[in-house]
Amino acid sequence: MQKKDSWLLPQGIEEVLPDEAKQLETLRRQLLDVYACWGYELVIPPVVDFLDSLLTGSGHDLDLQTFKLTDQISGEMLGIRADMTPQVARIDAHNLKHDRPTRLCYVGTTLRTLGDSLQKSRSPMQIGAEIYGHSGIESDFEVIQLMLEMLAVTGLQNVHLDLGHVRIYRELSTLAGLTEQQEAELFDILQRKARTELTELVASLPIDDKFKNIFIALPTLNGGSDVLEKAAEIFANTSDSILTALAELQMIADKLKIILPSLTVSFDLSELRGYHYHTGIIFAAFVAEIGREIARGGRYDNIGKFFGRSRAATGFSADLRLLASLKKGLAGENIDQLIYAPFVDDASLLETIRDLRAKGISVVQQLPGHTNEIDELACTGVLENQNKKWIIKALA
Repeated sequence: MQKKDSWLLPQGIEEVLPDEAKQLETLRRQLLDVYACWGYELVIPPVVDFLDSLLTGSGHDLDLQTFKLTDQISGEMLGIRADMTPQVARIDAHNLKHDRPTRLCYVGTTLRTLGDSLQKSRSPMQIGAEIYGHSGIESDFEVIQLMLEMLAVTGLQNVHLDLGHVRIYRELSTLAGLTEQQEAELFDILQRKARTELTELVASLPIDDKFKNIFIALPTLNGGSDVLEKAAEIFANTSDSILTALAELQMIADKLKIILPSLTVSFDLSELRGYHYHTGIIFAAFVAEIGREIARGGRYDNIGKFFGRSRAATGFSADLRLLASLKKGLAGENIDQLIYAPFVDDASLLETIRDLRAKGISVVQQLPGHTNEIDELACTGVLENQNKKWIIKALA
């Protein structure tokens, strides 16, 4: 058997080298500072957890994405987190136990058994924020605002926001009397946007023609503000719960139009991302540079019930490494200073280096025997002694 090269990494697992690591850490600090300014407190869940805690409320998809192992101490099944949100919900429900709304944020590496079709990485660095203990659309609106501010801090422009509401499909399935299997089959077809399959399946279902027509119309309810008007006509004789869901989407859109008039907002009432997990409004942000969402979120009430305390919840998450890669590609990115200091036994030089570093300026000092580091390190300046005073000489 051919020996595997010791430096190879598993497929979809990446190392972060100095330049990327520096940018990644800078962005991490910036975004956590933004969250803190909004009143969100940082929590750090463990990388490994009991499997049932990691999978609570998440449905089958996350189960397939989770690496599993046996705990040699307890004999219980453990998992390596593929999503941090259930862990943060546990912290709110079991550890903090606040009666007031709780705002929490987090960042950390996750691990997935498979990468998606567009992003091959299996170790995304998840960053996000959650509000627990408030069930109104005001908290949905707040986390959407925070997500958009996060993207603005990253430097991304021309963001497109897509809104949906999983309660609509869930309520329609109940009213139509679909079995669990029928609901799952219809859900799968809607996610694949397979119109022909949708027509065939709906025709075979033993349900009222009214609901057959509604299910066939669902994929067409995708677009601008006129979508909600069209949906209100189609759902007119269904239930108050569905009409309330449409009203909530309209209120979110109206609020966003006031504070962000240039933001492009669309609606997709057949988009059911996280259907088995979310309970209300869902949202995702897109940019033209990449063909998938760059941040996503929504309402997921009652997940804390598994941990002994049911709490309303809403939030969002993104892959910090993806955000950093998009930020890196932006034109006009500022270049940080890197100053080169010679190896000289001089107290005033050491004092100058300390002062520069205290101001946040990076200084690397020469080591004996190395004289050609300035170009290799891409230094922007060098310290020179002029009239017994160390000053920075800029490099072209």
